[in-house]
Amino acid sequence: MSNKIDAKFIGGILLIVGTAIGGGMLALPIATAETGFINSLILMFTCWFVMTAGAFLILEVNLWLPANTNIISMSRILLGRWGELIAWISYLLLFYSVLAAYMAGGGDFLINLLSSFGLKIPNWVAIFLFSSTFSYIVYRGIHYVDYVNRGLMFSKFGIYLLLIIFLIPFTSLAKLKEGNLCYLTSGATVMITSFTFANIIPSLRTYFHGDSIKLRKVIFIGSLIPLICYIFWDLAIMGILPREGEHGLIKMLHSKHSTSEFVTQLSLFLNNSFISILARIFTSICLATSFLASMLGLSDFVADGLRTEKKGKGNILVYSATLLPPLIVVLFYPGIFIGALSYAGIYCAILFIILPTLMAWRGRYSLNPLAKGFRVKGGKSLLFLLCIIGFLFIGYGIQSAIR
Repeated sequence: MSNKIDAKFIGGILLIVGTAIGGGMLALPIATAETGFINSLILMFTCWFVMTAGAFLILEVNLWLPANTNIISMSRILLGRWGELIAWISYLLLFYSVLAAYMAGGGDFLINLLSSFGLKIPNWVAIFLFSSTFSYIVYRGIHYVDYVNRGLMFSKFGIYLLLIIFLIPFTSLAKLKEGNLCYLTSGATVMITSFTFANIIPSLRTYFHGDSIKLRKVIFIGSLIPLICYIFWDLAIMGILPREGEHGLIKMLHSKHSTSEFVTQLSLFLNNSFISILARIFTSICLATSFLASMLGLSDFVADGLRTEKKGKGNILVYSATLLPPLIVVLFYPGIFIGALSYAGIYCAILFIILPTLMAWRGRYSLNPLAKGFRVKGGKSLLFLLCIIGFLFIGYGIQSAIR
C-alpha cells in the first residue's frame, strides 16, 4: 500500500513538473536573451516565488470548497459574477494561447524531425498528428495522463541530465556575462508562463482526496524542481549560443520557427550528432508533457464552467471546447510559438496571481466562516505584495504586446 502511495506522490510531483517544464523551457533562453543570464536570474527567482505563492493560495481556497471545484466555481463563490467572468475569459485565453503555442511547437518539431528522414508533410498535418495523439491520452482520463507523464518525465530528466553534462563544458563565461539589465522585464511574461502549474491544483486536490499535507509537499517540491532545471538550462544554452547575429538567440525571438531553429543552431555550434539527437528528443518530450498537463487542466476547467461531467455526450462537449479553438488558431497562424507564450503571461498574471490573492482576501477577511484549515503564511502583507507584482507583470505584458 505504501508503495502505491509513494508512486502517487511522485506522480503528483511529476504532473506539476511536467506542466511547468515544457515549451516554456525552450523559450526561456530566447525570451531572456536581451537581458542575459546573470540579470535573468533576478527575474527567475521573483517569478518562482510569486507563482508558487499563488499556487498555495489556490490550494488554500480550493480546500475551503467541495471536491471537483475548479477556478470558475471558486471565483463565482468568492468574488461573484464579475470574478467568474474574469476567470472565464482569462483562463480560456491563457490555455488556448498555451495549447496553440505547444501545437505550433510540436508541429514545427515534427516537420523538422521527419524531414531529417527524407519525409515531408504539410504543416497542418504535422500539427494535427501531434495534437490528436496527445489529446487522446487526456481523453482517457487523469490516470492515463499520470502514467504516460511519469514515463515521459523520467525520460526527460535522464536526457536533461545528459544534455547538461555534455553542454556545460562548452559554455563560455564571457557569454554568460553579456546582457543589459534595462531589458530585465522583456522576458517577464514568458518567464511566469514557464512557472505555470497552478491550473492542475484542483485536479490534484481531487486525485489526493483533499490531503492538504501531501498536496503542500507536492506543490513545493514540484515548483522547486523547475527552478533548478531552468537555472542550469539557461546557463548551458546562453553560455553556448550567441545572443546576437544571424543565428543568435535574439534573432530566434522574432522567428516563426523558434523550436526547430533552436535545435538546429545548437547542433551546428556543437557539431555533435549525439547531442543533436538528445536535443531533438528532449524538445519533443518538453512539448508533449506540457501539452498533456495543460489540456488536462483546461478540460477540468471547462467541465466545471459548463457544469457537466466528463462522461458520454458531456465528454465530447468538454473536449471539443478544449481542443478545437486553439487548433483552429494554430492552423491559420503556425508560427505563433513565442508570441502565444508572451500573451499567455498576461492572462497568467491575472489568473494565478491577482485572482487567488483577491479570493484569499475575501475568504479570510470578509467570509471568515468559509476560511478554515490550511492557510498560507504572510497575512495581508503577502497578499498586498503579490497583488502589486501581479499588476506590474500585466503592465509589462501589455507594454510588450503594444511594441
